[in-house]
This record gives sequence, structure tokens and C-alpha cells, in this order.
Amino acid sequence: MIKYSFIIPVLAINDYIREAIPNILLIERDDYEIIIYPDSANNESWPKTRQVASGPGGPAMKRTLAMRDALGEILIFVDDDAYPEKNFLDILEQNFMDENIVAVGGPAITPDHDTIKQKISGAVFLSSLSGGFPERYASVGKKKNIDDWPSVNLSVRKKDFISIGGFDSDYWPGEDTKLCIDLIEKSGGKILYDPELIVFHHRREGLLRHLRQIGNYGIHRGFFAKKFPKTSLKIKYFLPSLFLLFVVIGGIVSFSIPLVFKIYLLGWLVYFLALVKAGFDIHKYEKNPVVIVRSLYYVLFTHLYYGWRFIRGLLLTRELKSKFR
Repeated sequence: MIKYSFIIPVLAINDYIREAIPNILLIERDDYEIIIYPDSANNESWPKTRQVASGPGGPAMKRTLAMRDALGEILIFVDDDAYPEKNFLDILEQNFMDENIVAVGGPAITPDHDTIKQKISGAVFLSSLSGGFPERYASVGKKKNIDDWPSVNLSVRKKDFISIGGFDSDYWPGEDTKLCIDLIEKSGGKILYDPELIVFHHRREGLLRHLRQIGNYGIHRGFFAKKFPKTSLKIKYFLPSLFLLFVVIGGIVSFSIPLVFKIYLLGWLVYFLALVKAGFDIHKYEKNPVVIVRSLYYVLFTHLYYGWRFIRGLLLTRELKSKFR
């Protein structure tokens, strides 16, 4: 009997999928299936695995097809560049024994065999200064209820997923934020974070690809701050934008007002000390000094670019729809 369905949206079968499926199949249980949603299926096959051609569309649309296709009562959403620990289903099973739990999320950890550049991108998120949610990227803390979780590692009861109509395909990224809101408000259940429920997630390689991803998050979170304030109107999401304003406006004004110049320098000193603190935070999980040091300038550019994109989403974007829609 199939109890769990791994749901993987993808543009086309790729090398990440070819790595992920064998790793999922290391789970020594017979009560799960794997469904891959490429635009067009090919002739590659694996045990316990189906390819279902979805046609062109984004991750939200593809994942929502699980309402029609999945045999399991628990839908496990992972990205094509991610795969779970071998004990994943054993831990998940314990969490869903509580009938009040409608979804469970866990951390997405950078694999040991990722490149240096990928590890640098992943290290950025290991400090609360830079990512805001280290528990999303490392196995930290205790089990707790949450109201927002990324769909790289998010498992949902199928009946509740169906009851809310699946993912809102109008949004990508950010569709997982909307899903969590709908699950809590419409089902009345709870979403649980479990630090032991681990998937391994490859990171973007290189600063430009990292910033492109961060920028997408920023504009959506800024838009969501006014669209879905219950989970997105939080001060931590505004901090990078405030830092950007400090850098730009403070830098301009400090040229003409000596006192402002001193305050401006003091502000940069405080930020530098915060970066040092971030370096120590990152060192708890990443021991390579090259990765730690290089991740710190990633943190700076992450703050600046996320801050701009957040402002754009908050103040300059009237409507935001997924380009995959």
C-alpha cells in the first residue's frame, strides 16, 4: 500500500534528477512512490517512479497535479535538486501521528559534495543576520509550530491539500507561503518544523546566480508584505531595505554634514561587527575558512540586492504573477 508520494516538478529530466531518484530509493520501505513532472516525459525509468508529462508550467502548477495522480495520503514536496536522508520517512511517520498536524517541514542542508561556490552560497543562510531562518538550512532548534515553510522540504496531508485546492499557481516563488496560509486558515490544523527531517539541497553556484535567486525572494516577500501581512509583514523582512537606505542616503548626506559622516562610519563599524558575528555563526556548521570568509561578502550583496527588490515588491509592484502561469 502506498502511503507516501514524493512529488518532484522539473522542466526536463536532468542530472539533478538522476542523482535525486537513486538517493530517494535508498529509503528501505515499500510504502512510497516517486512522481516526476517534466514538461515532456522521456524513456528513462527507475523503480517506484513515474514520469507524468505536465506540459509547460511552473512548480506550483506541477505540484498541484498530485491531487489527481498521487496514490499516497502524504504528499512530500521536494525540488529536483534535493533528496532526503534515508531515515526521512521514519521521522515523518512519527510527526503525522498527530492528527492536528497538516504539514511538516524540515531543513534543506547543502550536500558535502557541492562545489566551493555552492557551499559559499549555502553558507550565507546559516546566520540569522543574513538568512533570517538558519533552521531552514541547518538542523537546529527543537520541534515547533510554524506558519511559513519552503516547498523544497514540505510534506502535506493529501486530503488537506485537496481541500484548499493545492498551490496557488499565480505565485512563483512564494507559492509555498500562500499554501501555508491556506493550510492554517482553511484546515484549522498546524504546520510542524522538525530539525531532524532533513533533505540535502544543492545551492546556486556563483554570486550572480545567488543574487538572482535572492532577488526573486525579495520582490515576492515585499509584495506579500502588503498582500499577506499575517506572515510577511515582519520587521526582519524590512531590515535589508533599511540597510540599503542607510548605505545610499547616508552616504549622500554624509558628504555635506560632518556629524552625519561620523554616524555613517559608526553604522558601518556596527555592520562590520555584525558580519564578524555572522562568520562565527557560519563556522558552527561550515569549517572551511575559505567558504566562511567568502560568504561574508555574499552576505553584504545579499542584503543590498534583497533590500532593493523588497522595496520594489512593496512599493512599485501592483500585481505579481508567476511567469510560468
